Amino acid sequence: MKRKRRNFTNSFKTKVVLEALKERETIQQLAVKHEIHPNQITTWKKQFLDHADAAFAQDGNQDELQKTREQLDELYKQIGQMKVETDWLKKKLL
Repeated sequence: MKRKRRNFTNSFKTKVVLEALKERETIQQLAVKHEIHPNQITTWKKQFLDHADAAFAQDGNQDELQKTREQLDELYKQIGQMKVETDWLKKKLL
């Protein structure tokens, strides 16, 4: 019987990587403890370290997020206005 592929949450991955970075246990010991392959821990650790600078880049992302939200609100406003106009025109034609 084929084993179902497991999916791990981001919080679980972070927990394992932080334990690996503490170096209190070897990668092999952590793998046995969490029932995952040692290569998986190494891969997660590399990904974590490669993207560590993103943790401090929140300020720039917040500005972009705010601009995107404002644009989205404006688009929803335009869609609502167009819907009202379309409904009004339909009533006039009938």
